[in-house]
Amino acid sequence: MTSPLRIDRVLGGRPFAEIGEPALAVADESRGLLAVAGTYAFGTAPVGVYDVGDLGCRALLRSGYPVHSMAFHPTFPLLVVGTGRYDGGYFFEGQLLLLDLETSTGVSLIEDPLGRQVLALEWLTGQELRVLMAPPDDWQDKKAWAEGHVVVMRRHDWRVGT
Repeated sequence: MTSPLRIDRVLGGRPFAEIGEPALAVADESRGLLAVAGTYAFGTAPVGVYDVGDLGCRALLRSGYPVHSMAFHPTFPLLVVGTGRYDGGYFFEGQLLLLDLETSTGVSLIEDPLGRQVLALEWLTGQELRVLMAPPDDWQDKKAWAEGHVVVMRRHDWRVGT
């Protein structure tokens, strides 16, 4: 007689099983949340948001690029995720993803099909997000491997669009 299949055996019975091998983590101590990005493998990099009390997964997002940075919004239940990679030819591709923690809905904030590699994120205020991006390519920008581009994005309500 076989025993019933237990979910903890399928997922490994360990914290962060949804994201595989952890590569990056950021905490929101005021809300008791922990965002953990998994390593990039098989064309995807998972990001899970966990309750620090029981380490239960509250939201899950999958990126098509490696994750470089994450930041919780200071007041809204949102997480921004910066991703990207060099394509090996000319382009620094990537995305700036916004994950709504209440609905588990994720959207890209970069409309360009190639996107941009996002290297660092920092909330300046509840309306302003500082983003450090790689240049779009290294063909015309000889300093592409040494310098990034900084932009401050402003939105009255970051929940709009998620």
